[in-house]
Amino acid sequence: MEKQEESLAALQELIEVVAKLRQPDGGCPWDLAQTAETLTPYVIEEAYEVVDAIKSGDKGAIAEELGDLLLQVVLQAQIASESGQFSLKEIAQGISQKLIRRHPHVFGDVSVASVDEVRQNWEQIKAAEKGEASPNAQKFSAKLARYRRTLPPLTAAMKISQKAAAIGFEWENIQGVWDKFHEELGEFQQALAEETPKRQEAELGDLLFAVIQLARWHNLDPSTALQGTNQRFVQRLEKMEAAVDRPLSDYSLNELETLWQQAKAQLAKEGY
Repeated sequence: MEKQEESLAALQELIEVVAKLRQPDGGCPWDLAQTAETLTPYVIEEAYEVVDAIKSGDKGAIAEELGDLLLQVVLQAQIASESGQFSLKEIAQGISQKLIRRHPHVFGDVSVASVDEVRQNWEQIKAAEKGEASPNAQKFSAKLARYRRTLPPLTAAMKISQKAAAIGFEWENIQGVWDKFHEELGEFQQALAEETPKRQEAELGDLLFAVIQLARWHNLDPSTALQGTNQRFVQRLEKMEAAVDRPLSDYSLNELETLWQQAKAQLAKEGY
């Protein structure tokens, strides 16, 4: 009980600190300039940094990044409370009530025999809460639209294609997926040569979607794959910088390519 009281006291301190930062008289000009909309990029950024910290296994980094993410929640609540929309109280009560509703096997008299049954109950209760029993909400396109709105683009594309495949909207074999990829690649190349930037962007999206289908057919996660590529790219640049005594911008393209290949070979030996 003592630890719980300490946690509540620490949370109260955070709430008071944020409120002071948002005070028109004596607050922080940057914090006062923020709105719910201007802070949305930070919400996403902090969430990704939490995930990265968890992957690193560094307990100190995890705690710090979770704090940064919690700050975004408290800031959003503070901004909303200032205009009378809602407060942190409503946020906490809302999620508590939702958890109780969606866990009738813990807080009610429902019995479950497996994790799958828990998941099925959760989805049924969630659908009822969101009014998804209505004819419009039951439409397949409406369900996919929710993924488009709420998930990062790569994740949404994978989820949408998985659901489409589940109802039979799928190629007969992997060759069909490869044919689609080459078709989209050709259309993208043509758009770059002849079309408007808007059309080029549309064709790029189609090409990326086709690549995601290839990933799905081979049980690969495109988000994880791209994250790995980003990591390797940065690691190679780190090796390049460690091998020279001047900024990389001082070197010619040919010199940079040589350094790149050396860094790539060195990291390969190290297992990266």
